[in-house]
Amino acid sequence: MTTTVDTTTITVELPEAFDPRWNRLPGITADGKRITIDPAQHFFRFENRSWLVVDWATVQSDLLHAEETEASAVEQIALDFIKANGRSTNDAGEVLATAYQVYTYLFRDEHLAALGLPKVTADHLRMLREAATFMALNKVELSGHISNVGPCWFFPSATGVVFDLDEEDGRMLDEVYHGGWFNEHRRIEGVLAHTALGGRLVHGCQSVPDQSGGVVAAYGTSMSKFGEELAAFKNEWIEQVESHRVTPARTSS
Repeated sequence: MTTTVDTTTITVELPEAFDPRWNRLPGITADGKRITIDPAQHFFRFENRSWLVVDWATVQSDLLHAEETEASAVEQIALDFIKANGRSTNDAGEVLATAYQVYTYLFRDEHLAALGLPKVTADHLRMLREAATFMALNKVELSGHISNVGPCWFFPSATGVVFDLDEEDGRMLDEVYHGGWFNEHRRIEGVLAHTALGGRLVHGCQSVPDQSGGVVAAYGTSMSKFGEELAAFKNEWIEQVESHRVTPARTSS
């Protein structure tokens, strides 16, 4: 099922060059630092070209060092900050640029020494930064309806296709992405940083990664409706992503 309401080409110039293998996925042209997306080819569903964002400079200066108290949890701090500073944008390029700043901050190399996961390298962090940037264009409405879905919703499959990862490495990358780096301090960092994208990171996985990926959703989004919609369509969409593999997926023994 594919639905597209706006076929205007999306373009953005980012601070770093992206891996040219992103061109394996339909509708993406990665030409050094310049990214071009053809929505009609790229998205499985693209119904809403409007996103909530907060200027990253404002998040950096006014929020990233905030500390929760007994009276105000970090999620409440983030929600209040979005209410005070959030604005709607129809510029998908701005969303991509903001997302790249968010994930450059969250997946920075300085974390590697304390991560406790020796298989995760600086190259893996680069993969995470790039894939999460594209993921930011996905969208879920407050009702829980999934309005925008691109290949990077299905994080392990998309990164496997682009970076020739086997199943084990793809799942490891997905764990780092969704797991807040297995550390409460880094989870809090993620809550605060994601205010720049207007919400919090949620995902459709169960207790173990199952390719369901994720999206930054506004606080208050219906998770039950979200889960129902994702379950109804995800297998079909995952198969389409996997069909673009250049090398066959290898399962770990």
